[in-house]
Amino acid sequence: MKTYWTKEEDVERQWFVVDAEGQTLGRLASRIAAVLRGKHKPVYNPSVDTGDYVIVVNAEKIHTTGRRLDQKIYYSHSGYMGGLKERTLREQLAKYPERVIHAAVKGMLPKNVLGRQMIRKLKVYAGPGHPHQAQQPEPLEL
Repeated sequence: MKTYWTKEEDVERQWFVVDAEGQTLGRLASRIAAVLRGKHKPVYNPSVDTGDYVIVVNAEKIHTTGRRLDQKIYYSHSGYMGGLKERTLREQLAKYPERVIHAAVKGMLPKNVLGRQMIRKLKVYAGPGHPHQAQQPEPLEL
């Protein structure tokens, strides 16, 4: 018997679209991370990017539990002395709603070259529209 080993050229990628309206942030991010990694496929291999493309729409309408809107803080640094900026989740959703889902999913992917390759397959949009109609994305049920 020979052992099957997944190769990059053997992977067939699909496009999925996810509506984030009313979804809990962490649960949504973990499901998206699993699809980006390819864990839903029978040819999954942790050392090969077997994942699919994911489009997230309505990122501004996500749901969080508890007092997370005011307690969760996002940090960014300009690179200069005293350049540390901090925003709460409520402020981040008001100004950059795409970055909230992007950061949550990125934290659930591997921290190496493979993870950086996987996060490029995530497309997040604040509103209900997206420019990827030509790829004919299928709705992903969560």
